[in-house]
Amino acid sequence: MVKVVGVRFKKAGKIYYFAPDDLDIKAGDSVIVETIRGIEYGNAVLGIKEVPEEEIVAPLKKVIRIATNEDIKRYNENIAKEGEAFRICQEKINNHGLGMKLIDVEYTFDNNKVIFYFTADGRVDFRELVKDLAGVFKTRIELRQIGVRDEAKMISGIGPCGKELCCATFLGDFEPVSIKMAKEQSLSLNPAKISGICGRLMCCLKYEQDIYEEVGAKLPQVGAMVETAEGKGEVVESSVLHESVKVKMDCPDNNAKTIKKFSMYDVKEIIPGKGKSLDIDERILHDLEQLEEGQM
Repeated sequence: MVKVVGVRFKKAGKIYYFAPDDLDIKAGDSVIVETIRGIEYGNAVLGIKEVPEEEIVAPLKKVIRIATNEDIKRYNENIAKEGEAFRICQEKINNHGLGMKLIDVEYTFDNNKVIFYFTADGRVDFRELVKDLAGVFKTRIELRQIGVRDEAKMISGIGPCGKELCCATFLGDFEPVSIKMAKEQSLSLNPAKISGICGRLMCCLKYEQDIYEEVGAKLPQVGAMVETAEGKGEVVESSVLHESVKVKMDCPDNNAKTIKKFSMYDVKEIIPGKGKSLDIDERILHDLEQLEEGQM
């Protein structure tokens, strides 16, 4: 086991492990650490704890110090400079007529580099832009192209649910999501309803997927023949959330059919069903495939 402290550099960024050395670091402390980008300012979101060695990315770098008042002042000064840097870079982009959208600007803590994040439909020749920016800021310049999901994470916004975007508030990493998840959760296969403001499949499709898979594996599918306490019948509807099925059965009083609801634990599957078939318009199917390809 190795002693580590978990450090995050952005509000909803990934958590990185560092060696606490002999420092008494607690969750909530601001710390100064060495990264591959240089000296950085971050927040300890996990206090000192022990983790298995296989969870560590070697070599494990150490926390240099707990942030001092001078460090905090410098960090805030860097943030204040980012707004002006954004304005200048946007002006230079317009002057060069480049097809790129500037998203964010970040100063490294030691001011050794200024990073400009942007999106673009394809490759952009920004060599002349870098020269202009280096002449203005007198330091190393990095232009980093990001995807639309990272753009949404940086800018944030309000999702279809009415709340601030998950990726901008608490999701450290993006997890793969697929059209299959939407199908298994019986959601509308309308691209407009299952995609986020980034134009990709919503991250929240992943949240309940484990439960849908666990319960769905035990739940009789539509079309299955089952035996109940009231007789045999055919499953016409199933609900993972309610863990129940609706069964079409013969009515004992006449030759008509009746539909009754049963808990999945009160029915026994006799003949497996094939599930509900989905009749999807070809145009919508094409949009769904493009949505998934862009997502992955």
